[in-house]
Amino acid sequence: VAEPSGRRRALPRLGSPPLLYFLVARFLTTGPCRRAAEVLVQELEQHQLLPKRLDWEGNEHYRSYEDLVLSNKHVAPDHLLQICKRIGPILDKEIPPSISRVNSLLGAGRQSLLRTAKGIVLFLIT
Repeated sequence: VAEPSGRRRALPRLGSPPLLYFLVARFLTTGPCRRAAEVLVQELEQHQLLPKRLDWEGNEHYRSYEDLVLSNKHVAPDHLLQICKRIGPILDKEIPPSISRVNSLLGAGRQSLLRTAKGIVLFLIT
């Protein structure tokens, strides 16, 4: 995407807030928190926080939540949940937890999903 300086700007990467917002909204649409999903979608659209699309000239365009759902039909409402379920076993193979078969998204220390071979890494979404 071209910036005023003429440089191109990249689209949101894996783990970017716009993609996460979309996945959270998608997840909420089929559960017991459907009103929360509606409010979240309204906020995302109002503040233009959803991932943008690029046209053939490299220009960014805002998309509505529905447009994003239609252009990503392969993303089921439980897509985020499926990602969360797969992360633990993949990480456990690389860096074993201190207690095997105990998996939690809220784990700490050697049970944390943010653990590394050298210790714990904390990430802040900005």
